[in-house]
Amino acid sequence: MDWGRRITGVVLLLLFTIGITNHTVQTLINIPDEFIFFESDWQNDNIVSGIQNKLNIKDKNDVQITENQEKSNASIKVTSMPKKQSKIKTIPDIKLIPGGDSIGVKLQSDGIMIVGFHEIAAEKERISPAKEAGMKVGDRIISINGKKVNQLEDVVQILESSDTSDSLQVKVKRNNEERNINVKIHQGKKGNVIGAYIRNAASGVGTLTFYEPKSGKFGALGHVIADSDTKKPIIVENGTIVRSSVKSIERGANGKPGEKQAVLSSDNDILGKVTKNSSFGVFGQLDTDKLLKKPSNSKPLPIAFAHEVKKGPAEILTVVEGEKIEKFDIEIVQSVPQMHAASKGMVIKVTDDELLEKTGGIIQGMSGSPIIQDGKIIGAVTHVFVNDSTSGYASHIEWMLEEAGIDTFIKERKKAS
Repeated sequence: MDWGRRITGVVLLLLFTIGITNHTVQTLINIPDEFIFFESDWQNDNIVSGIQNKLNIKDKNDVQITENQEKSNASIKVTSMPKKQSKIKTIPDIKLIPGGDSIGVKLQSDGIMIVGFHEIAAEKERISPAKEAGMKVGDRIISINGKKVNQLEDVVQILESSDTSDSLQVKVKRNNEERNINVKIHQGKKGNVIGAYIRNAASGVGTLTFYEPKSGKFGALGHVIADSDTKKPIIVENGTIVRSSVKSIERGANGKPGEKQAVLSSDNDILGKVTKNSSFGVFGQLDTDKLLKKPSNSKPLPIAFAHEVKKGPAEILTVVEGEKIEKFDIEIVQSVPQMHAASKGMVIKVTDDELLEKTGGIIQGMSGSPIIQDGKIIGAVTHVFVNDSTSGYASHIEWMLEEAGIDTFIKERKKAS
């Protein structure tokens, strides 16, 4: 009798396991109580196909979706499973001006970053006072002797006005935690030193992804700007974007990423301020009096969320000569809808013969180039594959919008995801 019960239990467990992994059951479980669509989806009668895409339904014959007359509710039936009622809500479209412009990015860090150490001759040995005191590469100096430091000159002035018998009370920030460190001053060949290499600025060339015409908020690059030595992200105190002109192209090849050789405009030609540097790029506010010059036919485009992106043809906007923005063909090889922010949600491949001839594929400086599919902005180029210069990663646009602060409707839509 015990064996019979055990066998029955095993069979039931197997059936239960098969049931919960069955796509039909999973589809029913994943049906939300509310679907949120843009007004354009409602007007174009795309709600049924939108629900099918959102539920990741492969065989659309398995699911029956019926809208009520007002399109405020949908009855969803998955094969022989019970029907489920879900609400339908429409919200205004999010429309952005696509970028493609070559821009220069200049960042000044919050505090002075320790990027390395050097040794000086002491009485018996060579030492680095800063390292001996417990400082680490990547620490950001916030203040010295109670005085806030923003520029490298601030540190130099304090050192020059101090006596070699003094110890500096240095406040540093490490992994968002502040700590106080006493560092002894030593006499070097060129004056007082603490044996540390410091930096407070970084710059580079990239591509503007978008800006929101009403607010002037922008997003660019598609990836974080890190210090070249420490590889740690620059925490922005002040930052700007300026015009940039591409003078030449260093063509990429497998195992050797290419690069745009560009010249930044003067500091007087600032296009906007950078307020955030994150894993999805740099974000901030454009100067409305100096908005980038766009063709007269450059109109705001709607965005597409990750579940709307399809494998197949798409386009990128980028500059390969001067300041001229051009369209080039690519292919979406893979797109993975993500519930949590990630900067590598798509795999893309350059298919445009002209771009392949000029650049060899994806090159440095192309990061941030907006990707357009079916008239919608779907994301931005972020990385190139080292072993295949024609292919790389891209980020879905929704995560960049959140970083830019254009997330009013995104948060609302995700509640129903």
